[in-house]
Amino acid sequence: MSLFDLSGRVAVVTGGNGGIGLGMARGLAGAGARIVVAARDPAKSAAAVAALAGLGGDAVFVALDVADERSCRAMVEAALGQFGRLDILVNNAGMSIRKPAETYSAGEWHSVLDTNLSGAFRCAQAAHPAMKEGGGGKIINIGSMYSIFGAAYAVPYAASKGGLVQMTKSLAAAWAGDNIQVNAVLPGWIDTELTREARREVAGLHERVLARTPAGRWGEPADLAGVAVFLASAAADFLTGAAIPVDGGFSASG
Repeated sequence: MSLFDLSGRVAVVTGGNGGIGLGMARGLAGAGARIVVAARDPAKSAAAVAALAGLGGDAVFVALDVADERSCRAMVEAALGQFGRLDILVNNAGMSIRKPAETYSAGEWHSVLDTNLSGAFRCAQAAHPAMKEGGGGKIINIGSMYSIFGAAYAVPYAASKGGLVQMTKSLAAAWAGDNIQVNAVLPGWIDTELTREARREVAGLHERVLARTPAGRWGEPADLAGVAVFLASAAADFLTGAAIPVDGGFSASG
């Protein structure tokens, strides 16, 4: 069997109905995995499921609110009910609020942290029993360049993504004995709805990103497909606790 063959595997992708999540879901489906698109928007998710089906993949939508522990556990139960197993979890669901640091309310701070960091932890906790019973699994947490760098206009987002890397390392250590590998992907500047909004709100962002990125372009969601397949596959069985930038060289550029 090919090291990268995911035939028979089942992958949950939170926030998998668009952007980076859908780009990764496409890659996983192309490698043979069955996909659970776990998200909040039914219409957008239906379009994502149809797109994955158009690639020949087997995909379903399951409603998910990562801020609700019961919803996370119900999502895993639904995935098991549909496909009978759970092998891969991509924690991609996230949000950001961009404003001057001194103007965040406590509610805004907690909303971002609860979605991006605590939400990923809830989903990982919910997935753990099924993965352990199945003999192992792969958890892929989606960080950011702001797992590495500061963000003057997105402080809670950067805090959540920095914490996600430390959570990744800690879960990797905690669950290695269960044959569950936990890694993080740190996307660079990818052309998504979220970053298009950032470009509208932050003057000069587009030009600064291009100037610092050695690849000379913004990334596309499809650029994340390969790393998703790698981390979800047998090729990464001895890789855990890592944080891998996929950024066109942005983090390597001074």
